[in-house]
Amino acid sequence: MADTYVTARSTSGRRDLSRPEIPEPLAVPVYDNHCHLEIADGEEGLSLEQQLEAAQAAGIAGVVQASGDIASSLWAADAAERDPRVLAAVAIHPNDAPVYDGEGRLEEAIGVIDELAARPRVRAIGETGLDFFRTGEEGRPAQFSSFEAHIALAKKHGVAMQIHDRDAHREVLDTLARVGAPERTVFHCFSGDAEVAREALDAGCWLSFAGNVTFKNAQNLRDALAVTPPERILVETDAPFLTPVPYRGRPNAPYLVPLTMRFIAEHLGADLDALCARVAQNTRDVYGSFDA
Repeated sequence: MADTYVTARSTSGRRDLSRPEIPEPLAVPVYDNHCHLEIADGEEGLSLEQQLEAAQAAGIAGVVQASGDIASSLWAADAAERDPRVLAAVAIHPNDAPVYDGEGRLEEAIGVIDELAARPRVRAIGETGLDFFRTGEEGRPAQFSSFEAHIALAKKHGVAMQIHDRDAHREVLDTLARVGAPERTVFHCFSGDAEVAREALDAGCWLSFAGNVTFKNAQNLRDALAVTPPERILVETDAPFLTPVPYRGRPNAPYLVPLTMRFIAEHLGADLDALCARVAQNTRDVYGSFDA
C-alpha cells in the first residue's frame, strides 16, 4: 500500500512544480516530526523509499507519517511497519470529522483509528484538533466530538498526540484544560504567537515548527520560537506543504528539513549541532525509539 499515493496535491495555478535539490546535510541527524508522504506533488512523485533515501542523504534519520482520514491512516500504519525509518500517527482530521459525521460514519471511523493505534509502530494520534478556517459553525460540534474522542484514544493507548490548530487557539487550549492533555502532546505546525506558545508550554506541550517559520510574514511564529525552551522544540515539514524559504511554493519533502533547522538555530543564536542533538532527542522523548 505504501508504494502508491492516497491523493495528490493540486498542480493548477502558477506554482513551480520542480523539486529543490537536496541541501547540505546536517552533521547531527534530526527527524521530520510530521509529514504526509501519501500525497503526491510535483512534476515527479517520489516513492516512499525515494523520499526516505533523499531524507537520509540530508541528515534526516526518520519521519513521523501523519494522517487525516481512514485511507491515509492505513497507509501510515503500513509504511511504519515496512520501514524502520517511519513511525505513524493516525487520526481523522478536524476538517474531515464533519464529513464522516454527515455520512453517519464518524464513530465507525474513530473505531478504525482505535484499532490502528494498537499497532506497535503507531506512536501518535494525529492530526486531530480544531480548524475554524475551513470548517464553519455547522461543522464545529463534530470537530469537538472528534477531538475529545482522539484525546481519549491517545490516553488509552499511551501514545503521543499531534494537534492541528487553525484559527482555534483558544478553543484548543480550553479543551485540553477541560479534559486533560495526553502526557505527550504536540502542537504540529505551531501557528500561534508567543502568548499562545507560553500557554501551551505551561500545559506541558511540545511545539513543532515547520517551514513557514522562515516566511517573511511569520513574525508571530518567530516570536513563539523565541520563548520555547530547546527541550520543547520539534521540527517538521508538513510535506508536501509549507516549503521553507527560498523554495516557498515548490514541493516540500523531508529532505528539506535542514533549511528549517538552520533557520531556527540562527534565529535562536544556537549552535546548530547542539540544537540538532536536542531536537532529535525531543522527537525520541515524544514518540519513542525508531528502532523499537
